[in-house]
Amino acid sequence: MRAAYGEIKVTVEGHVAVLEIDRPPNNHVTVDLIRDLADALEDVDADRELRVSLLCSAGRVFCGGADLVTPGESGVVDSTHALYAQAARLFASRKPIVAAIQGAAVGAGLGLALVADVRVAAPEARFSANFVKLGFHPGFGTTASLPRVVGAQKAAVMFLTGRRIKASEALAWGLVDDVTDLSGLRADAMAWAQEIAENGPLAVQATRATLRAGLAEEIRAQTDLEAAEQAILRPTNDFAEGVRAVAERRPGRFTGT
Repeated sequence: MRAAYGEIKVTVEGHVAVLEIDRPPNNHVTVDLIRDLADALEDVDADRELRVSLLCSAGRVFCGGADLVTPGESGVVDSTHALYAQAARLFASRKPIVAAIQGAAVGAGLGLALVADVRVAAPEARFSANFVKLGFHPGFGTTASLPRVVGAQKAAVMFLTGRRIKASEALAWGLVDDVTDLSGLRADAMAWAQEIAENGPLAVQATRATLRAGLAEEIRAQTDLEAAEQAILRPTNDFAEGVRAVAERRPGRFTGT
């Protein structure tokens, strides 16, 4: 594998590929970032010596989703289909993924965390499907991936309220599999990855394929629906107000127009 894929740094420890997103300060998603991550995961799949990926990120935030506030950075909203095409590639990867989540996983950042098979979080981690707080429809395939992990009812709570879920609650809900001190997060996530990697790789991949049967196809179909709903909401006053409200750190003053 290469040592870097754009803003993703790669190191290898035994049979584990560590893929670190390094896009300060908040590791916001872009089409290029998700394409590079998909390319890296495909190269992991092609390397017989690699059995597991450890997905992590630099800084305090795991992934802040799409940047709708910084001038010149909000174009990802206008590239929805391109972004979601790359997101679907992530779910098509064949080898297990362990995610180390040290801070906020918001919006598309939550969607990125949901690509993983195992999620290890620090107590500081927060999970939010905050789309409705923006006056927007959920995206990045989360309407398919989140219910698979936490169940339909808890997914509905997260989608309809947009609330932030603490790591302890996420553990109780099954959204994360382990909570560990921030100082030991990477080591704990690596221990999970190595525990998976010590098993028969063909058996692990076959088992994973069975467990995730139809998921990539469901993500592709669901992102088409999400993109269509987002296209309807994008020109509304509520979406413009939601973006302003998030930028100003206040509740939105929505009018339903």
